[in-house]
Amino acid sequence: MTRLTLPLTTTALVLLITTLHGTPTAQADENPSVPPGTEATASAPVELDPNDPDLKLPEGATLAEPKVLDIKQVVEDQSGDERREDTNADVKFALQAEVLFGKDSARLSAQAKSRIVAIAQEIKTQNATRIRVFGFTDNLGSSAHGDVLSRQRANAVHGVLESELNDAGVTFEVRGYGEDYPIADNSTEAGRKKNRRVEVSFPRGDA
Repeated sequence: MTRLTLPLTTTALVLLITTLHGTPTAQADENPSVPPGTEATASAPVELDPNDPDLKLPEGATLAEPKVLDIKQVVEDQSGDERREDTNADVKFALQAEVLFGKDSARLSAQAKSRIVAIAQEIKTQNATRIRVFGFTDNLGSSAHGDVLSRQRANAVHGVLESELNDAGVTFEVRGYGEDYPIADNSTEAGRKKNRRVEVSFPRGDA
């Protein structure tokens, strides 16, 4: 008996997979690009003559168009375990890993959920629909291990946020950056503690 096989279109294949397995959930990207705000500038700024008393521009150079700088407000609790940054456009929470996880673990602690739930409430207040969850580690241990651990921790926080928000209109960008992009000096334990963190950021609404 001759068997007729019809090729599935890409769209039909995606629909079939979605039907069989349900809507796919976000997982941390194994090869993430740089975090927003840390990208290299497209071109180097015009150099000024340090010997010129008036710091005049070199002949032929022009000033860039004026722009309004973003105002950033940073609030950190007394213990330094939690940090909130507010700008004109975004809100970012940074939680130290020790607040959320055990040592070298991606399993959320009993106290962690309440802190993540509070962030979910702020997301609702801001009516945000695009959420970034980024994990980071210090520079101890291998870089490969740090990459995996930071992804696992970002995924764990994302899972709680997704459950709390329970909104199909909300999209997540989940990434693990390992030891890249430290915010403090890795040569001290105090600095490494700050670098072991999970950041949750989202656009500011009209709240």
